Order: sequence, then structure tokens, then C-alpha cells
Amino acid sequence: MGSIDNGRHDDQRACIPQARRRTTLRRFAHAIGFDDAPFDRAHRGDVLVVGAVYAGARLDGVLSGTVRRDGTNATRVLSELVGRSRFREHLQVVMLQGIALAGFNVVDIHRLHVAIGLPVVVVSRRRPDLDAIRRALLDHVEGGARKWKLIERAGPMEAVGGVYVQRAGLSTAEAQALLKRYAIHSTVPEPLRTAHLIAGGIGLGESRQRV
Repeated sequence: MGSIDNGRHDDQRACIPQARRRTTLRRFAHAIGFDDAPFDRAHRGDVLVVGAVYAGARLDGVLSGTVRRDGTNATRVLSELVGRSRFREHLQVVMLQGIALAGFNVVDIHRLHVAIGLPVVVVSRRRPDLDAIRRALLDHVEGGARKWKLIERAGPMEAVGGVYVQRAGLSTAEAQALLKRYAIHSTVPEPLRTAHLIAGGIGLGESRQRV
């Protein structure tokens, strides 16, 4: 009887570390959020993109670059901005204000995740009208079919923390913890809110839309 009991207890003890690993959430103390600057409807060419780097609740730095209006270079540009940044060593997660920049320059979040080795989270304040997006891409945007596949590949929008997210490289629970940590003045996380305000201020002369 003793040997049976000892075996059972050993099995229970062996299970404890595995259970703890399943419930441990990464803290993501260093994050960057990207948003694009406003642009005129008739604009064709490059559009400013701003990244706000946060260490906890502190704004730690700002990155900037450009992506092509309705182009295909957003994934590469974001990868290069993060990869060559002096903040790269400490960054733990990338947040995007929507899956597309500069109109329909769609980010391949899974490719970006692999390229930079960091989790990627897309945040939207409202659930996007995916049917309208698909029609616009297929009917009016060059290479729209490929861009629509990237959106589909990113996965469904999940309701998390008062916003909607798509994610690569982290769990739903980790995304929820991330939003809780950084959503200080709004449901939008501070790195994205700050990037939005900076990009708007540069693009329009002053930031106009609060987030």
C-alpha cells in the first residue's frame, strides 16, 4: 500500500510544475505601439508611421518611418524599425492600431512575429466590418486578394478588455493582461494612444482626435 501511495503522490508532485507553467503569464513590461499619421484622401505615396516605446507606464522613446499608401511594405518597415532600434534588446511586445497602415498596407502579423521574435497584437476600438473590408480590397485595391488572405490568416477579432484584438505569439489571457497593464486613460493601451497623438500632431500640426 505504501508504494502505491508514494507513487500517487509523486505523480501529483510531477504535475504541479506543468500546471504552473500553463498559468504563468508574461508581464510585457516593455512595449511599442505603432500608428500611422492622417493623410489626405487623394494622397498617393508614403505615409508617416510612429512607434511609441514604453517601459512600464513611462514613455521611453519614439520611432518613425514611412510606409506606402495602400502598398505592401508595412511588414518589412515595421520589422526594420524594431530590429535596428536601440530599444530592441528590451522590447517584449508590439502593438498595432489596426492590421493595416496607410490605408490598405496590410501587416502580416505572423510574419512580423517570426521576423522580430516578439509577440504582435492588433487592437481595434470597434469590431471591423470585415465584409466591407473584403469588398473594398477585392474590388478596388491592387493585390487585394493577397491582402485579404493576410487578414484572414491573422485570425478572428476577439473581444478582450473592451476592445477587439488579433494576435500572434501570445495567448488570449496574455493579451488581456497586456491590455489591463497599459490601458490607463482609455481602453486603448498607452503605447498606441501616444503613437496616435504624436502621428496626428505631426501630420495635422496638432493632434485632434482623442483616443
